[in-house]
Amino acid sequence: MSLFKRSVVSEITNHTSVVLSTLIVIWLSVVLVRLLGEAAAGRIGADVVVGLAAFTTIAALPVILAVSLFIGVLTTVTRNYRESEMVVWFSSGLSLLNWINPVLRVAIPVAFLIAFLTLYGTPWANRQIGEYRARYELRSDLSKVTPGQFLETEKGSRVFFVEGPATPDGPLGQVFMRLIDPDWFSLITSNSADTVMQDNGDKFLVLGEGHRYDFKLGTPEVRIAEFESFGARIESKDGEASLKKAREDTLNSRRSRPTPWLISDRVPSSSAQLMWRVAVPMAALNLALMAIPLGAVNPRIGRSGDLLIAGLVAMLYLNLINLSQGWIIHSKLSFVVGVWLVHAIFAACTLVLLWHRLRVKTPKPPTVAPA
Repeated sequence: MSLFKRSVVSEITNHTSVVLSTLIVIWLSVVLVRLLGEAAAGRIGADVVVGLAAFTTIAALPVILAVSLFIGVLTTVTRNYRESEMVVWFSSGLSLLNWINPVLRVAIPVAFLIAFLTLYGTPWANRQIGEYRARYELRSDLSKVTPGQFLETEKGSRVFFVEGPATPDGPLGQVFMRLIDPDWFSLITSNSADTVMQDNGDKFLVLGEGHRYDFKLGTPEVRIAEFESFGARIESKDGEASLKKAREDTLNSRRSRPTPWLISDRVPSSSAQLMWRVAVPMAALNLALMAIPLGAVNPRIGRSGDLLIAGLVAMLYLNLINLSQGWIIHSKLSFVVGVWLVHAIFAACTLVLLWHRLRVKTPKPPTVAPA
C-alpha cells in the first residue's frame, strides 16, 4: 500500500473511531436519562436499566456506525483541503478519484459489520428489550415497591407508598395504598408491613395496625375499618404462560423478527423491515463515497456551511429510507423498487459531484483595455 493510501486509511479510521465513541457516549447519556425516569416512575425496575441501555445501544448501533463513517471520511477530506495537503497530492499526480480506494478499504468492513447488526444483532437486541420489560411486568406488585417512592401498578388502579425498614432485616415502615375497582375506591394505611410465605407456597402481604377507608363510587356510602393485622394474598401471575405470550408479542413486532422470518413472510410490513435492514449498510457505503466530493472545500472559506450541508444530506438520505419503508408498508411502493431507488439517486448525486470537482474549467481570455 502506498504512503497516500496508508495515511488516508489511518486518518479515516482514527476520525471514525473518535466520532463513534462520542456518539455512543451521547446516545447512552440520553437513553440512561430516559430509562432512569421510567425507573423512578415505576414502569421498569432499577436493576434492568443497565441491561436495557446496552440492548438499546446495540439496536441503534447500525445508524450510529453509518453516521460515524460519513463524518470520519468528511472530516479527513476537509482537513486535507484546509491544511493544503491536497495540493501536495494533486502535484504528485493524484486526484479525488484516488480517494475511492482507501475510503472503500475502511467503508466495506464497516458496511459488513452494519449488515450483520441489522440482519441479526438489532432484531436480537429488540427481542431482549421486550423480554426484559415482560419479565418486569410478571413480578409481583410488592417486588416492584421501592421504599420512599410512589408506585403505580395495574394501569394506575393500585398506588403504593412504603417507607424503608428501620433495620436492614426488619419489616417495612409505614404503608399507604390506594385501590380502585369498578365499585369501590379504597385507602389503606398501616404502621408496618411484612411478607409471609405459607407452607403451600402462597405469599401474603401482612400489614400491621392500621385503617381502611372504602368509598362506593357515585354514592355517599362509606365504610371505615380499623385492624390490628391485615393479610392480603399477593397474586402470582402464571409466569411461564405470560412470558411465552410476551415473547410471541415481541416476535410479532417487525423490528424484532428474525431475518429468515421476514424473507419467508410476504406481508408489506415484513418487506419494509427487510428493506430497511438491507438499506442501512448500503447507505453507509454511499455516504462514505459522497463525503469525498462534499469534503472538497475552499481553504479560504469558512467550514460551517459545508459541514452543515453535508449533515443535511446525511439526514435527508436516512429520512428518505424511512419514507420508503413507510411507502412499502402502505403498498405505495414495491419492495423491488424501494430497495434500490434511494441509493441509486444518491449514487447519481455522488457521480455528479465528483464530475463537478474533477472538471477543469477553461481559463478566461485576458481582458484587453481599449486603446
